[in-house]
Amino acid sequence: MNTYGKHFNSYNSRSFLIPAVSSGLKSQLKFMLLKNISVFILVIILFAFTQCSQSQQKEDNKDKNKGREHTSSFESPPGYDLNNPYKVNLRTELDEISGIQYYAKDTSIFAVTDDKGSLYKIHLSGNLAIEKWKFSKGQDYEDLSLVDSTFYVLASNGNITAFKFLLSEGLLTDTYSLNKGGKNEFEILYSDTAAGKLVAICKDCENDTKKAVTAYSFDPKSKTFAGTPFFTINSEEIADKGGMDKIKFKPSAAGINPKTNEPFIISSINKALVVM
Repeated sequence: MNTYGKHFNSYNSRSFLIPAVSSGLKSQLKFMLLKNISVFILVIILFAFTQCSQSQQKEDNKDKNKGREHTSSFESPPGYDLNNPYKVNLRTELDEISGIQYYAKDTSIFAVTDDKGSLYKIHLSGNLAIEKWKFSKGQDYEDLSLVDSTFYVLASNGNITAFKFLLSEGLLTDTYSLNKGGKNEFEILYSDTAAGKLVAICKDCENDTKKAVTAYSFDPKSKTFAGTPFFTINSEEIADKGGMDKIKFKPSAAGINPKTNEPFIISSINKALVVM
């Protein structure tokens, strides 16, 4: 397990930021970054945390037309340059993006916001055209994943709403309950294609101790949650690896790096990127 990053400041969910990659790996790693929600969540959330001096801000203003966004100096995972991302600004309607899914077929991003019950499609090429569809009356939605032609949206209580668009029947929707009891808060849902599961990670769940964070799996084929945890994250190990004091780890975004098959997990509260 590796831990990266400290001293992040603020997050503007209305901005996409895409990291630069080291020479010799550029074309390969750009595809890796955009192929999977895991790394693109890293792109959106991690790189928006900046701590710039006045001189750095002046440089930012000079480079805005080029799409370059400067950040403080962060240690980067192999092949990445977290200090030189590219930024794409979105309209105000998308201020509260809570989950995304890259769609390679037409270079676009599907997204959901916190409570509107709408699915957005953001076309990254051209003039950033945005499409929108209603899939529910709305609740506290936190993340999004796409498996085959079905969208899966995670609610903060751990329940998953699945929906797909059918030409003959219109919108087909089902909801699946986690049923773990107690007060639970989730923000993460990602697809583990090797395991054939969707993975939901607790941010703050009643049954977790201060030293552990639990992940649960959902099987899209059987449409059921597993009865036992998929894995558990040790907060003490994260603190030790990151040179931090004892912490209660509260992850906010995650997914599988498709090149290395490593889970990338970030926490805005703990100001850390963890590679397991």
